[in-house]
Amino acid sequence: MKLIYWDGSGLVMAYKRLEEHTFTWPSIRDGLMTLGHAQFEALFAGLDWRRVHAVEAKAPDAIE
Repeated sequence: MKLIYWDGSGLVMAYKRLEEHTFTWPSIRDGLMTLGHAQFEALFAGLDWRRVHAVEAKAPDAIE
């Protein structure tokens, strides 16, 4: 995989090659593939990005 993506502060060029598996690609809509940060990290690590979901964290209560 060779790609250029916007990380919010600039363009990033990345290259990744899997030895034994293949990448699971998202569908293309309006000419774009869109992934969240955690999903991209999973894809780049060679994992199935469809299994990555955001975990909702509860804000801590104020300490008195």
